[in-house]
Amino acid sequence: MEKVLWSKPDAERDGTPLLLLFHGYGSSPERMERLFPHLPQEFTCAAVQGPQEIGDDHGWFLLDYFLSNDFSEVMSACTGVLAWLDGIKARHSSVSLLGFSQGMAMASSLLRLRPTQFRATVGLSGFVLDNDLLALTESFEERPPFFWGRDKADLVIHEDATSFTQEWLEANTALTARSYPGLGHYMAVQEMVDVSAFLKYYALRTASVD
Repeated sequence: MEKVLWSKPDAERDGTPLLLLFHGYGSSPERMERLFPHLPQEFTCAAVQGPQEIGDDHGWFLLDYFLSNDFSEVMSACTGVLAWLDGIKARHSSVSLLGFSQGMAMASSLLRLRPTQFRATVGLSGFVLDNDLLALTESFEERPPFFWGRDKADLVIHEDATSFTQEWLEANTALTARSYPGLGHYMAVQEMVDVSAFLKYYALRTASVD
């Protein structure tokens, strides 16, 4: 990866659960780095930078207002992350995912490509890609745990995308859905309290009995 911000120095990462954080469209890993103090300290958090330049910031793939996407760009972004992850995952007890906005599309797409590799997935104020080619890759033998947090009045995510996201998550995951009235298209400390409880239950608790 071109840029990764870590919550722990290299010498303290071995044996810890890894949490990958994906920023939104036209943003940066620095925004996700702000979450580090509000997430379980047992995790090594890694905020990664998207490959697509969006003005002075970055994204994962190009989007329009209706959240249309190019499948080749989506796959390029995903394969880049997975290739990097393959080189480091052996150091960690498990791998989980957290994405905000377009980062939720990335996190859920990685889950669809490798459904057994990730211990828990968190999507915040975002969406799941409605993509027929990506759907062909899906093969869920068990429903993976997924936390979806949002403000139902969030106007940034198109209504059709939200409807598809809800349908897909309910059909394919063990869904924990929480709404935060007044949040808008942001992340808040109260939301991180719920996210942390979810991650501790599914990643730390499960890891201790494996």
